[in-house]
Amino acid sequence: MSVAKKDYKRITTKSLIEMKANGEKISMLTAYDYTMAKIVDTAGIDVILVGDSASNVMAGHETTLPITLDQMIYHASSVVRAIERALVVVDLPFGSYQSDPKEALRSSIRIMKESGGHAVKLEGGKEIKESIKKILNAGIPVMGHLGLTPQSIYKFGTYTVRAKEEEEADKLVEDAKLLERLGCFALVLEKIPAHLAEKVAKSISIPVIGIGAGGGVDGQVLVIHDMLGMNNEFSPRFLRRYMNLYEGMTTAIGQYVADVKSSDFPNEKEQY
Repeated sequence: MSVAKKDYKRITTKSLIEMKANGEKISMLTAYDYTMAKIVDTAGIDVILVGDSASNVMAGHETTLPITLDQMIYHASSVVRAIERALVVVDLPFGSYQSDPKEALRSSIRIMKESGGHAVKLEGGKEIKESIKKILNAGIPVMGHLGLTPQSIYKFGTYTVRAKEEEEADKLVEDAKLLERLGCFALVLEKIPAHLAEKVAKSISIPVIGIGAGGGVDGQVLVIHDMLGMNNEFSPRFLRRYMNLYEGMTTAIGQYVADVKSSDFPNEKEQY
């Protein structure tokens, strides 16, 4: 039995700005492969982030630093083939944009051409403004990312809450306003005090999407493996688990192993 496709209206960068103006919250999740992206898109998500967090959850690395541009393009192209409605944003991985604006543009062009993604995301503010300008001037939409920036983990030394001190908080607000002036269509704020995130969201017209940034922003993003409970070792304060897939999957696989060992699977109805 086939399931009729819903009449979805495509989400665009303009859609997100309109959602903020109308007071409608924006939902965003990660996805890294066709099957998961299909499920997420069908469920009605607004934005799919093909995050460099694939380095952690898909490849088992300790940080996001090892993942390459080629690997990001592979994951993004798999996601794009699955979606009908969601906006697909692709992270520029570490080392693909930091050295100079021309490299940033080349990396962004490769992502757009080879994956079919709809926008790119970069970490940083004033220090990467020339790269952002270069990318935007080529007609490629850019989402910013401030606060905890995982690609700078060895600079900060820890994944702790950022911008708790006044000087760092002031810089974050100024960077957010700069990203808006440059032409970014949205901004991710990661792991900063809720009152500061709300202040930023109220001070700019582009959507602010939070992860560990409280409820006063314009939307929320989580890593799909975390919110589905596929990783039982990761339990930050900001995470809400909507399922416990780790337990369910290990139970199901354990039952399969037992059924094979006991010759209970396959039975007569499960063979030709």
